[in-house]
Amino acid sequence: MKTKFSLISLIAILSMFLALSAIATEKENAERSPSLSTGLEDQTGVALTIYNVNLGLVKDQRQLKLAKGTGELRFMDVASQIIPTSVYIKSLISPSSLQILEQNYEYDLLNPQRLLDKYVGKEVKLYYKNPYTEREEIVSATLLSNNGGPIFKIGDEITFGHPGRIIFPGVPENLISKPTLVWHLNNTLQSNQKIEASYLTNGINWRADYVVTLNDKDDKADLSGWVTIDNKSGTTYNNAKLKLVAGDVNRVKDEAEYEGKMLRYAKASAMPEMEQFKEESFFEYHIYTLQRPSTIKDNQTKQISLITADSIPVKKELIFRGTNYYFYSRYADAITNQKVGVFVEIANKKENNLGIPLPKGTVRVYKHDSEGSLQFIGEDSIDHTPKDEKVKVKLGDAFDVVGTRKQMDWKKIAYDTYEASFEISLRNHKKEDVTVKVIEPIPGDWTMLSSSHEYKKTDAFTAEFEIPVEKDKETKLTYRVRMRY
Repeated sequence: MKTKFSLISLIAILSMFLALSAIATEKENAERSPSLSTGLEDQTGVALTIYNVNLGLVKDQRQLKLAKGTGELRFMDVASQIIPTSVYIKSLISPSSLQILEQNYEYDLLNPQRLLDKYVGKEVKLYYKNPYTEREEIVSATLLSNNGGPIFKIGDEITFGHPGRIIFPGVPENLISKPTLVWHLNNTLQSNQKIEASYLTNGINWRADYVVTLNDKDDKADLSGWVTIDNKSGTTYNNAKLKLVAGDVNRVKDEAEYEGKMLRYAKASAMPEMEQFKEESFFEYHIYTLQRPSTIKDNQTKQISLITADSIPVKKELIFRGTNYYFYSRYADAITNQKVGVFVEIANKKENNLGIPLPKGTVRVYKHDSEGSLQFIGEDSIDHTPKDEKVKVKLGDAFDVVGTRKQMDWKKIAYDTYEASFEISLRNHKKEDVTVKVIEPIPGDWTMLSSSHEYKKTDAFTAEFEIPVEKDKETKLTYRVRMRY
């Protein structure tokens, strides 16, 4: 009797356990929400920060109805060049109401090659229109391989290069039409959720382009700056709040190490507004915020006005520059037809109608000819230039001002001491007088023994001469220098 009673008790306990498990499973299934997809139709706002190192930070906000409990959210219409390890999602209504359990980035995109690969070993249909009878024929075939082209089995025969159009019965579940972020999450909010997904993406860049127009005397200029945005990230940003970061942001070779570090911003003090962009300092960089929404389409190059300034004082210079290997040579070979460079210098100061940080970019310079037609006269790249610093742009080489250099003497005075003398001839074939700056990079510990013109020792290894040259005249600079190295 005791054994029978124990068996009955065990069966009762087991039945109770199974019933409780069934109730728990039923409750869990009730709380598990179905898979939900969200696209641009749910987007309520997007903010885009572009760095000039081919990098963008996207903040995508969407309003959607998430069922309470655990489930899957498919977040579509993200950049195809997204850096998956940088993704961060949060609830804008109640941060504690949304917990991410698992994150996946699916990029097995639907295309003819991948579709054929997925159907290897499966049955498809081949549509064919006979050109002679004009009859339409549809045959069933098994796709045997897709290496270098599809190979089919039709009946008992194997063939390839079939002219028919392939008809597939459906799209495989593991192929998607666009890159998608998939989250397994737990939602405790009963009402609609407003979420923000932030991520970094490659394939989007910006640069600054400047247009400078010189006046007739080459002493003043008008400047306009443009932002050029090149979007190849794989998605469109509609009515985006746009920010541009200027500065040399370091990037590691292994992009996975970003881990969202650049998603956390510090507040910055605002500076005076520009015409379209508001500029502010940010860490060791500068941010330019567009004061209106802008749509950046995929595979689009967009230009936006950045800055305009009129009547900027400029300084034009003709520079004849040597190299230090001249001073090591004992051979007196003449260096003929050495080029004289043409430069313009702009002081980035407030009194010059500028005085704002200028992002690096390309400066293109123009000037009106005698008929009033605007002509291109040269371009150069500039680095990031803070306010109160100078911008120097090389336009090219002078046509009518030429220079030659001749080594007149070179001798060894001691085991580490040498003397050299040079003659630099400058010839001016222009209709007006010019001044040529001669820059000589002299090596070692040097002393100027004699010189036909005054010089300045601008740094430890440089001597500079300002040489006036009258129109249709020649001026010769001669000097002797002693060097110890």
